[in-house]
Amino acid sequence: MLTTSEVVERTPLANPHGLLGGMASDTELRANPRIASARVAAWLHESLGVTCQFNTTIVSVADREVVASDGRRWQAERVVICSGSDLRTLYPEILAQSGLKLCKLQMFKAVAQIDASHTHGTSGSPHLASGLTLRHYSSFRHCPALESYERRIATDHPELNRYGIHLMASQLPSGEVILGDSHEYDDAIQPFDKPEIDALMLREARKVFQLQDWTIDERWHGVYAKHPTLPIVEVDAEDRVHISVGPGGAGMTMSFGLAERMWRQWMGETE
Repeated sequence: MLTTSEVVERTPLANPHGLLGGMASDTELRANPRIASARVAAWLHESLGVTCQFNTTIVSVADREVVASDGRRWQAERVVICSGSDLRTLYPEILAQSGLKLCKLQMFKAVAQIDASHTHGTSGSPHLASGLTLRHYSSFRHCPALESYERRIATDHPELNRYGIHLMASQLPSGEVILGDSHEYDDAIQPFDKPEIDALMLREARKVFQLQDWTIDERWHGVYAKHPTLPIVEVDAEDRVHISVGPGGAGMTMSFGLAERMWRQWMGETE
């Protein structure tokens, strides 16, 4: 637990006005997915000889034969289906009965901040989450004050619950700041982003974060699959064909651990 002054000492992005304190975790890591995904693929290829087939749509899997839309085929000893938000192409019957839901989130990025010294060298600025985030992640379900906090938000700001809004800020080494996010589910998902969601997120972001320049130069949305209660859906579709889908917003955090756990299970090792 941190006092107000300790929070401000750790990051210049925290707005000290009205700030009562904070929590810090020294075990958290942050990666820029635009860079990390390519570097992970390159590392796998260089160190382990893994071949990554990009721009390749797999349209069927049967008897451990993997078939791409362009006709290419691979025979595998073991197949793992990690299809993200696509729940209809591979094993749609299984995924339709899994309870998985689609979730859409909106995000944006502020321009690089003017004074580099303002960010303590930028790379040292921690990822920040506001109090609204306590409502979103199951890790905080045991907080004693959470129930009363949720009642207050539902009463005073029902619009935040309507769009599943909570606030996070992450500064890139370039000085740019990624901000988000919102959550809409299933039938509420549309291809068009809602400007009112961006406006609400910016309204709340200004309360807890402070930027020298609030100019927004990029906006985007993403869609992922998640289960209402399970951390991930894991099913054996057929012999040595495994489905592992739906870690939701925690997927980037849990993915390597989930992969290691699955590998150990295959090898007959205890967890």
